[in-house]
Amino acid sequence: MRHLAHLVRRFFGSLGTRRPAPTDQMLVAELLSPSESEVFWSQPVPDLAHALRSARTVGASSPGRTGLARAALLHDVGKRHSGIGTIRRSIATGLSILRVPARGRMASYLDHAAIGADELGRLGCEDLVVQFARHHHGLRPDHLSPEDWDALLRADDE
Repeated sequence: MRHLAHLVRRFFGSLGTRRPAPTDQMLVAELLSPSESEVFWSQPVPDLAHALRSARTVGASSPGRTGLARAALLHDVGKRHSGIGTIRRSIATGLSILRVPARGRMASYLDHAAIGADELGRLGCEDLVVQFARHHHGLRPDHLSPEDWDALLRADDE
């Protein structure tokens, strides 16, 4: 049920998002390499807003933990490869909940965690960033501490 509430909040929250402010742009520049920034900024505006909220939330709960903030910023970058908007994302998610197989761009959207993690790995991101991108809709990998995992999941839920 928590997952459904999160999805409903994200849907309605995405409808009125705006381009990030200059302070957000400075945060990204401080935390990400140029190649990571390029990937980050290629996301749709609602995903940028979500990532920035996540990074600020994890930064507030875990000050000085730049790896956690980086993981929060980059965890959904795989979504952009699907090229679908809010409505089709909602349909894809509904199909997934109903266990109806998705194809094409909707399948790509549903596989965004693996797609993004593979891309982040190719960019040379640290393991924390790659593993959170890969597993943020699943179970905590053994090598990530429960405290870090919980902080990242709470941030993702914002």
